Amino acid sequence: MITTREDGYELSTDPNRVDVDLVHRWLSTDAYWALDRSRETFEESVRGSLNFAVHDSAGQQAAYARVVTDRATFAWLCDVYVAPAHRGRGLGTWLAGAVRDHLAPYRIQRILLSTRDAHAIYAKAGFRPFPNPENLMILSPAQ
Repeated sequence: MITTREDGYELSTDPNRVDVDLVHRWLSTDAYWALDRSRETFEESVRGSLNFAVHDSAGQQAAYARVVTDRATFAWLCDVYVAPAHRGRGLGTWLAGAVRDHLAPYRIQRILLSTRDAHAIYAKAGFRPFPNPENLMILSPAQ
């Protein structure tokens, strides 16, 4: 899937369009949830996910997101990152909406995400707080 906005930004789901070096650097050095993530781990996550890459009109990658899903019942939106030079242009909301729309034909019952500071961005794409967070549990073997 390729979609182009009027301002020249292009969104693609082709994993070959992901600038792995650049996105790994973004996430491992600037994203609070992925600091120090290894290159090997990032490459594995790209291979095992649906990838969404946004490029500017010059062809430079400007944003990234990925989705972990079984394409039937569940999806997890993660690693959403917009490069600092491209923030404030609605790319995060566009990415979240593109993910929602891309997954719609699968009739997935639940698309989850976790954010510390971007609730308003995701709300514009229809996300809302989890109704019963007390029902959620986590297993973190590294802790």
